[in-house]
Amino acid sequence: YQRRVHGGNLGNDVTVDTLSKAFSKYPSFQKAKVVRDKQSNKTRGYGFVSFFESSDMIRALSEMNGKYVGNRPVTLRSSKWKERMCDPTVAEKEIKDAKATGWEKKRKRRYHCQT
Repeated sequence: YQRRVHGGNLGNDVTVDTLSKAFSKYPSFQKAKVVRDKQSNKTRGYGFVSFFESSDMIRALSEMNGKYVGNRPVTLRSSKWKERMCDPTVAEKEIKDAKATGWEKKRKRRYHCQT
């Protein structure tokens, strides 16, 4: 499965290509994603970088944290995506919270673990 890194403090000048170029020096780099607002298309200030090998992810975390990607220094941390998606108690709580706020029809998530 993929190892993901959460990158924060991304400016509006950062694109998927910019993020990909910054992390493509790691051999097992797979893809990058910049999260954008759907209406304004501006970045929401964060994104994700995926690696196949955990050793490359660890190297990227130590080497790239604080380096400039675009006009700002990126803040990196290991993403909790895999853990969150595989923990049934978290999944149940998120579904319950979504139903309480009425978002269950607008936003559906799949909670499954791939081994």
